[in-house]
Amino acid sequence: MVLLVQMPKAWHGPSQLKPPALPRTPGSKALHVRSRLLSRQGPAETGRQGQPQGPGLRTRLLVTALFGAGLGGAWLAMRAEKEQQQQQRRTEALRQASVGQGDFSLLDHCGQPRCKADFRGQWVLMYFGFTHCPDICPDELEKLVQVVQQLEAEPGLPPVQPIFITVDPERDDIAAMARYVQDFHPRLLGLTGSAEQVAQVSHSYRVYYSAGPKDEDQDYIVDHSIAIYLLNPDGLFTDYYGRARSAEQIADSVRHHMAAFRSVLSELGH
Repeated sequence: MVLLVQMPKAWHGPSQLKPPALPRTPGSKALHVRSRLLSRQGPAETGRQGQPQGPGLRTRLLVTALFGAGLGGAWLAMRAEKEQQQQQRRTEALRQASVGQGDFSLLDHCGQPRCKADFRGQWVLMYFGFTHCPDICPDELEKLVQVVQQLEAEPGLPPVQPIFITVDPERDDIAAMARYVQDFHPRLLGLTGSAEQVAQVSHSYRVYYSAGPKDEDQDYIVDHSIAIYLLNPDGLFTDYYGRARSAEQIADSVRHHMAAFRSVLSELGH
């Protein structure tokens, strides 16, 4: 009797085992290809080859700085041109106002006769006030002197003559003016005259003034316009500055007028 025994199949070992197939997902092929590329390239070669790299950070910063500087320069140029145009319009309007037309005849604090022609060829800063003024006149004259001193400190600028004209001729005679002006600036020139002469020059520069009532000591206050006047070397009224303007602002304005000045009289052959 023959017994038939079924033998198990031969064992081929682990090398014969196949790993289970991973499920395929969208993009798995791309990941596989990408991993192969990364394994072939070094760390510095992971960018796309064959394409030029963009500008560096330093180059971009330099371009940005140059662009900003160009815009800033253009803005400053436009601003300077606008200010110059405004100054020209202001100067023309002041000329049409006919301020300071005609001559005047006064006496300085040394007793010498003075007229407008004596100051031709000079820049002049002029203030109207009176020696008994308690505060405003001294403050404005001190500001005027500060402007003159600032301009004197710049060698390239022409000198400016400071002038103080009284609106109180009854009390401000030659001696009173001499005592008063010496406290401000060695070149400050005090001018006085008769009531008619003072009225004439005040009217010419549109200066209002009015003496108030006298007290028991015969003292009084003179109400008057408050402004510093600028005359150019032709003797023409060029600009004026109220109390709100600082010494620095006035000096800057005078510099601009000096730079833009063209003599009208020289063009006419005078």
